[in-house]
Amino acid sequence: MLREIREQPARLARFCDEAGPQLRALGRRLRRKPPPVVVLAARGTSDNAALYGRYLIETRWGVPTSLAAPSVVTLYGARLRLRGALVIALSQSGASTDIVEFLAAARARGALTVAITNHGGSPLARAAHETVLLRTGPERSVAATKTYTAQLTALSLLIAEAAGAPALAARHADLPAQAARALRIEDQVREVARHWRRLEGCLVTSRGYNFATAREAALKLKETCYLVAEPLSSADLIHGPIAIIERGFPVLLIAPPGNAFPHLAAIAARLRRRRADTVVLASDPALLRRATVPLAIPVAVDEALSPHVYVIPLQLLAYHLSRLRGLDPDRPRGLRKVTRGR
Repeated sequence: MLREIREQPARLARFCDEAGPQLRALGRRLRRKPPPVVVLAARGTSDNAALYGRYLIETRWGVPTSLAAPSVVTLYGARLRLRGALVIALSQSGASTDIVEFLAAARARGALTVAITNHGGSPLARAAHETVLLRTGPERSVAATKTYTAQLTALSLLIAEAAGAPALAARHADLPAQAARALRIEDQVREVARHWRRLEGCLVTSRGYNFATAREAALKLKETCYLVAEPLSSADLIHGPIAIIERGFPVLLIAPPGNAFPHLAAIAARLRRRRADTVVLASDPALLRRATVPLAIPVAVDEALSPHVYVIPLQLLAYHLSRLRGLDPDRPRGLRKVTRGR
């Protein structure tokens, strides 16, 4: 897991170079004839990438977007009216049975189908009109890391082109260096892991694009540390769940610059008043001063691309916390790399 976390700058550079032409061509095709709706189908880590994709598509392209419930097709046999829709399925292995079946059904119902996967010969790739390969090399860690950031990049490159956003597309050139800088705070991350080594559970929160980051961080803590880590949109946090937060309650807050930042700063102030045990991942010095344990990220990144970078210290946190708790993050109990089932 640690080796694959550290590979990400090089893998992102390779992906942008090699997949860029295909994604630009597909994006231009979609810009000429935008779909009326986009549906994203995924499970697990890939579903968190899909959530990011929903925010990006709706904010930057303006096309209504849904996250699929594959069971609607695989268990209930629904025949969805998808003619003209764009359906994007994401799966590291390309072997998740319900995602493959959902994509095949969407294609049969008239959708344009795109698979984003690490395996070109997979059932998902064969089911799609077009396949985007992640080009990360084999991912042996059960807890996905490098394929997640590659999925985010596939979505952001595609939508930058489809939306006619050349500035956003150009900013992808900086992602490998930004990812490398995010890796440099590993010593800070170890300090957070030591602070939380006896943790039993926590809330993980953010908003907007980085709600996906909160969900992915919580998933990694569950997979590798066996923690009850609950991801919440910070907007949902104040609609009830904040009642459980009292002195010493652990909260991980992800707060990059951007449109969501003022709200997240206000949440940080409320958490401090409630004397929560807060770990704050941010670059803003004033916000970091409100944290119990600040995690300062030395990266200036467009908010729309911040999930690609901000998730990396959180992957490191899951790894180091797992090791400090005497666990093996490469052999999480009850999990396999490929999950099948309808």
